[in-house]
Amino acid sequence: MTDRYETPLGSRYASAEMLGLFSQDTRYRTWRRLWVALAKAESELGLPVTAEQVAELAAHIEDIDYECVREREKEVRHDVMAHVYAYGKAAPGAAGIIHLGATSCYVTDNADLIIYRDALQLIRKGLLGVMRNLCDFAEKTKDIPTLGYTHYQPAQPVTVGKRASLWLQDFRSDLEELDFVIAHLPFLGCRGTTGTEASFMDLFEGDTAKIDEMNRRIAAEFGFDKRFTVCGQTYPRKADSRILNVLSAIGQSAYRMANDMRLLQHDRQLEEPFEKNQIGSSAMAYKRNPMRSERVCSLSRYLMTLPQNAAMTASTQWMERTLDDSANRRISLPEGFLCADAVLRLIRNISDGIRVNEKVIEATLNEYMPFIATENLLMEAVKRGGNRQQLHEVIRSCSMAATERMKQGESCDLLERLEKEPAFGMTAAEMREVLDPKKYVGRCPEQTETLIRETRPLLEDAPDEAVSIDV
Repeated sequence: MTDRYETPLGSRYASAEMLGLFSQDTRYRTWRRLWVALAKAESELGLPVTAEQVAELAAHIEDIDYECVREREKEVRHDVMAHVYAYGKAAPGAAGIIHLGATSCYVTDNADLIIYRDALQLIRKGLLGVMRNLCDFAEKTKDIPTLGYTHYQPAQPVTVGKRASLWLQDFRSDLEELDFVIAHLPFLGCRGTTGTEASFMDLFEGDTAKIDEMNRRIAAEFGFDKRFTVCGQTYPRKADSRILNVLSAIGQSAYRMANDMRLLQHDRQLEEPFEKNQIGSSAMAYKRNPMRSERVCSLSRYLMTLPQNAAMTASTQWMERTLDDSANRRISLPEGFLCADAVLRLIRNISDGIRVNEKVIEATLNEYMPFIATENLLMEAVKRGGNRQQLHEVIRSCSMAATERMKQGESCDLLERLEKEPAFGMTAAEMREVLDPKKYVGRCPEQTETLIRETRPLLEDAPDEAVSIDV
């Protein structure tokens, strides 16, 4: 227990991997890696930085004296310069060349881009895990007829797998968007106080080719092959907006699936995983609440609100730089990633253990099949010599009577009513032959198989391990 507030995203929901990426230790070690990369490029391109100084910096990336940093920041009120000071204490032979030609945003913004890129890759891994589970589930259930719903009212049958394919397709759309964002995330590089690279024009005596090569080498050191063509002191905050938008899109897909699961669990057709000793309610011991799906919806609602922060920040940047972005970004970007990570972990857990109650599904479908099949029954009766218009009225009046009976809590007796109508000319047994649900699902199995076949090749990097939810 602690006597200070902790975000539930850290203490309850997000994975250790994502929490590690956004830890202060990862952030500040990345700063040091960036200082090493800058010094190395400057040394190789002829600036007065020795290979020994670069090696000394590289040897002290891990050993950050946070107490030294805290004391120095109290004095100078500047976090980056406090870390430069502490780094110089650890590597005294290189203290004089740390941060040469750079501004604070060289380490802060580039570190953010590195962490966001790595976090997007982790999100991608979780998304692929969800998609693999849904492919397996859809394939297994593609032929099971179930009642369809439009407006949450009974409609033409679909199959369990076809409904799951709708969820899968949403997540596949998210994967396409995510891959675009990852592929088009540029590096900032070392661009100076207003993005003009003026300090390096001085250091390299006007050799612009060396400036470009320095930035190319630093970007390549961290796995980036693209750099912003122009920038101010910071990288354009439109990049943050693009990132939070794709995380929001994942939240939208997750909410849709989890909300469907909640509705279907209410009808006892599908159920999310439920542990042997899980308690559904402190008062009602019989309860099996869809706790995981409810949590997905709750977290996804929060996730879907975060892009507004990035949109407002991107739109209010003044000229080459303003600092009113900093505090907002320190909260909205990490929490967006932690929340998306938590949502995907929950969806992976749910999709890996969905229980299909086939008898309930069959009973629900059978209750409505006489109504769903009325058009086919009408056509069959016409084939036997009946009058289409007269038969339509017979079906309409019998359907209304059967519906009224069901509203009184009685079973559907539509077929028995139609059997008693001389104009209809069919027995109840003959009508039931027309009621086979598989005749009414159209191309559901084929459509599901097509989506699965198109999706499987995308899943080569999907994780195999299951995700357990502790709380």
